[in-house]
Amino acid sequence: MALHDAATNPSLIGVFDSGVGGLSVLRALHRQMPQAPLLYVADAGHAPYGDRDPAHVCQRSERVVDHLVDQGARLVVIACNTATAWAVDSVRVRHPGVAFVGVEPGVKPAALASSRRSIAVMATPSTLASERYADLVKRHAPGCQVHPVPCSGLAAAIEQGEAGLAEVDRLLDLYCAPLVSLGVDTVVLGCTHYPFVAERIAARLGPGIHLLDTADAVARRAADLLAPLAATCDALATVVLQTTGEPDLLSRMALAGLGRTLPVHCIQI
Repeated sequence: MALHDAATNPSLIGVFDSGVGGLSVLRALHRQMPQAPLLYVADAGHAPYGDRDPAHVCQRSERVVDHLVDQGARLVVIACNTATAWAVDSVRVRHPGVAFVGVEPGVKPAALASSRRSIAVMATPSTLASERYADLVKRHAPGCQVHPVPCSGLAAAIEQGEAGLAEVDRLLDLYCAPLVSLGVDTVVLGCTHYPFVAERIAARLGPGIHLLDTADAVARRAADLLAPLAATCDALATVVLQTTGEPDLLSRMALAGLGRTLPVHCIQI
């Protein structure tokens, strides 16, 4: 049985990521639409997507989206840059009656904001290797120097919570050091995990470099799409968390990000 009946709860928004990173998007969605019910799936049992091959990312994304649709979602937010890059087209074909919002590196707003016309994009190697990313740069950053920074292992280290902080710091030292000398003034956080360590990134880059996260823009887009799908929303909307992995980290990160304690349900899909 579905957690939410689409006939009675057409405002349900399904959200997923390979782990805890998408909670940064979930937080923005809840802030933008506190009345809308949210169902978040962390596919932690198959994470991280960013270090996996595209076929794996597509297969898992399709399985998770199937589950969200079965639960009643008619709007799905792919809160993962890698999943968006490799799987958004296939899930749209698979579910033509569902509205999708993907998360992509904010190349366009970064290029517009950069006074030096020099930006960097921190993202997973898989995202940066995708045709969607190459197309973003081609369409939205002509005449702008765009420096890709493949942050191998960073999302996985963030996924470990406090236990991974030493590795997070080591990797950030490695990936941030060249950016200062490149003369960039804007750095795109091209993975939904990275906002959770934004202060650590900013400390290494200094005050002259702006960090850009697209979570709020994604939430606004989702709100625009939700309006025609639901005539009314529940004033006491629920936020449901599910994971295919260990629940403890997701619970702790949700408390930190949303400011409330939520149960985490383990699922097998």
